[in-house]
Amino acid sequence: METVNAFVSRASDFVWGPYLLIPLLLSTGFYLTLRLKGLQFTQLWHSLWLALVVRKEPGGAGDISHFQALMTALAATVGTGNIVGVATAIALGGPGALFWMWMTGLVGMATKYAEALLSVRYRVPDGRGGQAGGPMYYLTNGIPGVGRVLGLLFAFFAAVAAFGIGNMVQSNSVADALRGAFNVPTWISGLVMAAAAAAVILGGIRSIGRFSGVFVPVMIAAYMIGSGIILVRYAAEIPAAFGLIFKGAFSGTAATGGFTGAILAQAIRFGVARGIFSNESGLGSAGIAAAAAKTVEPARQALVSMTQTFIDTLVVCTFTGLTLIVTGAWQSGLNGAPMTQLAFTEGLGSEVGSWIVTIALAMFAFSTILGWSYYGEKSVEFLFTYRSVPIYRVLFLVAVFFGAVRSLDFVWSVSDVMNGLMALPNLVGLLLLSGVVARETRDYLQAKRYR
Repeated sequence: METVNAFVSRASDFVWGPYLLIPLLLSTGFYLTLRLKGLQFTQLWHSLWLALVVRKEPGGAGDISHFQALMTALAATVGTGNIVGVATAIALGGPGALFWMWMTGLVGMATKYAEALLSVRYRVPDGRGGQAGGPMYYLTNGIPGVGRVLGLLFAFFAAVAAFGIGNMVQSNSVADALRGAFNVPTWISGLVMAAAAAAVILGGIRSIGRFSGVFVPVMIAAYMIGSGIILVRYAAEIPAAFGLIFKGAFSGTAATGGFTGAILAQAIRFGVARGIFSNESGLGSAGIAAAAAKTVEPARQALVSMTQTFIDTLVVCTFTGLTLIVTGAWQSGLNGAPMTQLAFTEGLGSEVGSWIVTIALAMFAFSTILGWSYYGEKSVEFLFTYRSVPIYRVLFLVAVFFGAVRSLDFVWSVSDVMNGLMALPNLVGLLLLSGVVARETRDYLQAKRYR
């Protein structure tokens, strides 16, 4: 077993290392940014208006509103990466890592846009009054020949990842946090999470969309209010914090206090890696939720979906990162959740700060379970037809409980590899179909149907 664990660990390091997935994701995002003429910058405010003000589009096939599709996708991406991942990036790469998270988010918005547009463009009726789409469909239907193989590979990787990084790893994080903060036995946490997830998941995407449409905005707002209060209290430190971010982004950060130090390469590597882990741009998962939206315009839903990366990385991760820097927690020698907990403890007091981080972790992780349940469901449906979905849902809920009570080092490593491998066929599809994305976008904007 040790040999297997070592092999999987090496595979994870290779897939997520600096020589394969990270440069592919960044270069694809940069290429799409050029092909779309910087659409994520020129159409940002309009996309936010569509997402947060218009909220739904009359007419069009689909299961849920485009706001609910966005919230479902955010449910899956706004997770432990926004709390633990940011802290890890800054611990290993210094404050400059936050700058490279921003850069990853900015180019990732173009990638997310392309994924959503293609998912709606190539979606198909599912035979039950809804729509089915995502990378497995635009790979199969958009690329003759090899596209079917790429679609099957994506669906397989996504189905496996859904049970790991989208399920058991999350429930384990919640159970550990609640046990540490409130002494709640892990089996109780597991039962409550499984029951709560069942109440939402068994109703399908309409139930997930309705719940996410309320839960996710409240979850994000509550976390931002908590970190916002800290930033107000430390407002005088914010200019210096930005100075550290920009200086560290291009020169690295010298050792200070308990911090072990970081060179420029580390700031870039960990900032980019954690940024991708947080917003999932390029992995293709969010396109599955976008395809369920009621819309007649693939480009309109793509503009809405693009805001997911903006909200996740440019907003939520920034609040976490600034909180870590202004409170000095980044110099503590801690890493991950303990570092974020220290920052909130310093800013809000030991009891309140600890509670906020614990509750935020629980809410973020639970929302990830809901979002990924749908991703896995549609992947299993693509592989084995809809008859397999009820069985999948039951197994998924059992896994929620199992993950809460068991050690998951091996599961984490395997799901981490599967999560990364999802991106490979998806990136091939995005590059080969980039002409379709550019043409649809040009026609949409020139016709001014977006007004």
